Amino acid sequence: MNALLLLLLDSRAPAGAHHHSGGMEAAIMAGLVTDLAGAEDFCQTRVLTSARVAAAFAAASCRLFMNERPLIPAHLPLLDIEYEARIPSEATRRASRELGKGMLRLIRSFRMETDLATEFARCAGPAPHHPLVLGAGVALAGGDPELAGRAAALATCAGPASAAVRLLGLDPLAVQAMLARLAPEIDQVAVTAAAVAAMPPASLPADGAPALDLLADYHLTAEVRLFAS
Repeated sequence: MNALLLLLLDSRAPAGAHHHSGGMEAAIMAGLVTDLAGAEDFCQTRVLTSARVAAAFAAASCRLFMNERPLIPAHLPLLDIEYEARIPSEATRRASRELGKGMLRLIRSFRMETDLATEFARCAGPAPHHPLVLGAGVALAGGDPELAGRAAALATCAGPASAAVRLLGLDPLAVQAMLARLAPEIDQVAVTAAAVAAMPPASLPADGAPALDLLADYHLTAEVRLFAS
């Protein structure tokens, strides 16, 4: 892993992820997460569902940018459409595109010669979904589909875990230990994502978690919110 990849995947990178809790704020508001054990259960659910989907699409996008330049015009929009179809919650869709926009800006800051905005221009919505942009960024920084899948899977847990520290006042060291316990499963998600990266977009994982979708929409009803999602 080179320094550019480390900068891209650093949780402190200014891509806007700190504005999003990945559903953790809504889960806490609903009383579903009240302590470290609850936060771990929440992140475990993310690993088994949304992480698999995000990792697979990040790996597929990374593979496109590694192997098909110039890109075939229909490939990215198809990935974007298929990922959109796997997100029933409009709130989650919006958050994913906001994060995608932030990631585009971050990549542009160190790859000004690469016009990703044009590459993604055919995708629906105001911006492409986050896993697709993340996969592209990993490829441009010298990474591979497995690394893109690992980064996407980890992000689905690290964001909520960080939010839990801020919202519940949890011990940051205990939360990091919790993420470490999930690391082997995250690694396996990445291996699987790389293995399916070459499959047609419609055949990529479609694991769902209806409760997470409901929480995302419930979050929009809160009068006071610390996070955008």
